[in-house]
Amino acid sequence: MSADVEGHHEHPRPTEPRIEPITEFDGELADIMATALTHDGTPLNIFGTLGTHPKLLKRFNLLGGFLLNKGLLPPRERELVILRVGANAHAEYEFGQHTIIGRDCGLTDDEIGALTRDPADHPWTDGDRALIALADDLHADDCVADDTWAALANTWDDAQLVELLVVAGFYRLVSGFLNSTGVQLDAGVPGFPPAVS
Repeated sequence: MSADVEGHHEHPRPTEPRIEPITEFDGELADIMATALTHDGTPLNIFGTLGTHPKLLKRFNLLGGFLLNKGLLPPRERELVILRVGANAHAEYEFGQHTIIGRDCGLTDDEIGALTRDPADHPWTDGDRALIALADDLHADDCVADDTWAALANTWDDAQLVELLVVAGFYRLVSGFLNSTGVQLDAGVPGFPPAVS
């Protein structure tokens, strides 16, 4: 399966926000935003959009923060899954944010670009291929195939397998949210890599 971000998808992505991000915060929302990720001191657009529902944002940040900062998975492998999920969902905002995080976690620009294409077009390790297949299987059928599961189980223990599924599922949710609400790229954040001929 190819994530080919240049390919067609059923619904065009909004080119403007459907829900304007909140930019001024007070009360509970100000407390939540004080701990949210920022870009040049400004909370990310995703958090401004989720800020329309402060109680949900608070709990969203708890799970997302745990997966990014306190989970069992090595950062590079976690980001490989997240980027593939974002590519499969044609979620440019998600892909752009995690391009930055992925670079910080050791993924090369070549690897990040390859996550938007057929895995056969890149010399991935068997372990990386299994992680990409996890994201692809969930995207295609909401179930990891037996051969993918067997390959993953050769490397990851049960707790790590649970976390891999939750990471992929959480970022599928995030991608659908970003696409549907039209969250726009934050200033200076890359989108999808240029198409490779």
